[in-house]
Amino acid sequence: MSGDQANGQTRETGRRALLGAAVLGAGGAVLGLPGAARAADARTAGHGGRGLKGLPVPTIIGHRGASGYRPEHTFGSYELALDLGADIVEAGDLVPTKDGHLVCRHEPEIGGTTDVAEHREFADRRTTKMLDGVATTGWFTEDFTLAELRTLRATERIPANRPHNTLYNGHWSIPTFEEVLKWQDEQTRKRGKQVWIYPETKHPTYFRKLGLGLEERVAKLLRKYGKDGRNSPVVLQSFEPTSIQRLNRLVDNPLVVLLSSANSRPYDFVEANDPRTVADLITPAGLREIAGYAQGIGPTLDLVIPRKADGTLAGPTTLVADAHRVGLVLHPYTMRNENPFLPAEYRKGSAADAYGDVFGAFKAYFATGIDGVFTDNADTGLLARADFLKG
Repeated sequence: MSGDQANGQTRETGRRALLGAAVLGAGGAVLGLPGAARAADARTAGHGGRGLKGLPVPTIIGHRGASGYRPEHTFGSYELALDLGADIVEAGDLVPTKDGHLVCRHEPEIGGTTDVAEHREFADRRTTKMLDGVATTGWFTEDFTLAELRTLRATERIPANRPHNTLYNGHWSIPTFEEVLKWQDEQTRKRGKQVWIYPETKHPTYFRKLGLGLEERVAKLLRKYGKDGRNSPVVLQSFEPTSIQRLNRLVDNPLVVLLSSANSRPYDFVEANDPRTVADLITPAGLREIAGYAQGIGPTLDLVIPRKADGTLAGPTTLVADAHRVGLVLHPYTMRNENPFLPAEYRKGSAADAYGDVFGAFKAYFATGIDGVFTDNADTGLLARADFLKG
């Protein structure tokens, strides 16, 4: 066995130990328990312990901050998520600038999340690129220096669903990942408790081909701020398994593989001519493979409970039990309050910006035994969790 192999085996053994401790919420007994029995154990989560073991279960993750109320991936959104009580803040989706800095945007195309279109000096930067095989037109972070991006302001991404959020257009700039790491420490001191973040590497294969590899940049910053350990309050995620595998070799942080629809293929698989789909990854064999280099999965909610042709919920799949069987936690995405994002039976009326019966939807998903959930509305998620834990 080579030195690299030996180090990899040692790291994997350490990660397996982490599965039985820091990542499993209130302890391994919490995982795999149905309904009320699991809820009883979850009541004790969040008291003592280190790492993710110190967080409540089900964990409420502020999706891009409090993006139900503020433009996403801004310090306004992140801080509001903490004010509302989120256990972890997804800060942020990481994409690079032309000069190699990591910034927080949902996508490298920023026409829909900033006021770049209003800047005449950047009109000639508008272009069409193939982003993970899809022709995408707009302005891209990799075509801007950090200094240029700092002249832009954030705007609401889905104004049809969240017209109230447009009130805050222009109030915040684009954060860098380094600023987020400093902010995390400042907020931890200010609030008197550890603040957790959940950043994602976005389109890592695309950026690596441009000479802007994400993982090494993420690892360098985590090491700089002493946040690259197994109990560090930074959970890393990606839709590309090879990105998580690369991070597994660089840092000891908890790692999560994101999973889209069952018939989709991670783009790194497409590039490598790997024919597997997400459906292959969520088989018992696929989950065992993921458990060899990651601590959790972030499936779409439809992989936990599929929807019928009429948009209502069908019966749950075996994904939760299958993942727990190999020691993986599940943090599915994304719960939102507005009608269009909810299963059909939980919608109220047809208005695109109206709230439906989101508490009913939360209850249905929590009952499957998931370990946490991404939500744009952390306050709603916390109330739903409290209701669920009461039985």
